[in-house]
Amino acid sequence: MAGSSEEAPDYGRGVVIMDDWPGYDLNLFTYPQHYYGDLEYVLIPHGIIVDRTERLAKDIMKDIGYCDIMILCVLKGGYKFCVDLLEHLKNISRNSDRFVSMKVDFIRLKSYKNDQSMGEMQIIGGNDLSTLAGKNVLIVEDVVGTGKTMRALLSSIEKYKPNMIKVASLLVKRTPRSDGFRPDYVGFEIPDLFVVGYALDYNEYFRDLNHICVINEHGKEKYQV
Repeated sequence: MAGSSEEAPDYGRGVVIMDDWPGYDLNLFTYPQHYYGDLEYVLIPHGIIVDRTERLAKDIMKDIGYCDIMILCVLKGGYKFCVDLLEHLKNISRNSDRFVSMKVDFIRLKSYKNDQSMGEMQIIGGNDLSTLAGKNVLIVEDVVGTGKTMRALLSSIEKYKPNMIKVASLLVKRTPRSDGFRPDYVGFEIPDLFVVGYALDYNEYFRDLNHICVINEHGKEKYQV
């Protein structure tokens, strides 16, 4: 409101989950029985993820302006978010007066072992990045932590001179190790916790969990490599 002394909310941060947020009791939800005893609590229920993703799709289409999009999905953790986001984008396109072409390619960025970042990024898979030249590129990622991994990926892509690059991340972690990078579209800003579910894994486990949850120490010990 003009002239108001109140600070306007920063929607660019997404849905902000504060450090003291206790989460939801696991007993309020259904989740795979083989993970009983491995989780602390539900941080973000599946239904809220779906609703937030739909809103991000609307924001993306509004900003890009119904231009053709090349979607670059970061595997493996980003695939569920990417599939749901793409479906919402297609629904918007179907209900508009202009067809929007959406093509998808996949890459993997290896940067974690157990719950620790290895500090170096490996790009695995994907077609020749030179095909991104002149394209409107939307990178879809699961989690941005320090930002170093995404900056390295952007640096690799920018060399091929795409028309535009936008980044959508389901989660952004508040961490003192952050280099300040912020995605263009953020689903949720969360505390510096190691989370699993909704295709986010711990050594390939928990991808079949629909909710985003905080893993406990027993779960880390059980599935460590």
